[in-house]
Amino acid sequence: MTVHLYLSLMPEALIASMLSPEDFGTYYSVGTTKKQHGQAIFVELDPGFRHEFFRIDEGVQRCTPHEDGSPKKSVYISTYRVLEHVPLNAMGKLYLVTGYGQTLALEQSHNYPQHDLPLYMYQEIAPVNPLVVSSLSPVKFYDFIIKDPESMIHLPAVAFVELQLGDLASDPEHGAVRDLPYPYIHHLRECLMDLQMKEIHTKMVNRVQSIEFPFRMINSGLFIGKPRQLNYYPLPPREELRSKYYRWWRSANV
Repeated sequence: MTVHLYLSLMPEALIASMLSPEDFGTYYSVGTTKKQHGQAIFVELDPGFRHEFFRIDEGVQRCTPHEDGSPKKSVYISTYRVLEHVPLNAMGKLYLVTGYGQTLALEQSHNYPQHDLPLYMYQEIAPVNPLVVSSLSPVKFYDFIIKDPESMIHLPAVAFVELQLGDLASDPEHGAVRDLPYPYIHHLRECLMDLQMKEIHTKMVNRVQSIEFPFRMINSGLFIGKPRQLNYYPLPPREELRSKYYRWWRSANV
C-alpha cells in the first residue's frame, strides 16, 4: 500500500497515512468513537519529501497495515513547527473537509485574486490563528506578515484564508449584515471602522478565535506563504460548487 504524507493545518501536524486523500479526510474529520467530528484542512505532500527536522523515514516505516490487512490510518511524525519546515514546492493539492467528512480538493493557482476591496478579513490558520481585519489585499497582507522589516509581527511561514465581509467591506458602520454568520458583528464593525479612522493596516478581531470557520464564507481562497513564495488555492465559483461539488457544498452549508 502507498504511504502518503499529509501536512495538516487544523491542527498543525505532519502525518503519514495509508489512506487516500479522500479517505483520510473522512477519517480525520469524522474519525472514530475516539474523536469528535470537526473540520479539517490538509495538504498532500510529495512522498519523496524529507527534512532533517522530521523523522519521516521512521514514520513511514511505522505506517504498515494492521494484522487484518486494513491500512494504517495515521502515524504522527511531528506536531511542532511543521509548516515552517515544509517547502512550498513539496506541497500538492489542498483539501477542505467539512465536519461531516465531505472532501473538496483545491489546486494551486498562480493567478492571485485581483479584487480590490476597501477592507478585508483573514482567519490565520497556522502557525498562529487570530482573526484579523485589514486594509491590505491578500498578497499585501502576506507581504506584511512575512516580508515587511518594519512590521512588529513576523512569522517564518503563514497559512490563512480570506473570509467574506459582504457590505461591511465598504460600509462597516451601516452595511447590511445579510447572511453573514459571524456572532461578533458589533465588535467586527468597530474594528473595521478603526481601520478607516486610524493609520493602521491590520487590527485583531479575536486573538483566541477558533480555527474553524464556515467554508461557505471563503472569499477568494486559501494562502500558504514563506519568504520566497506564496501558494494560492482558489475556491471554485459558487455556481461550480453547487453543480459539480454539490455534496461538499451542501455539507459546508449545514
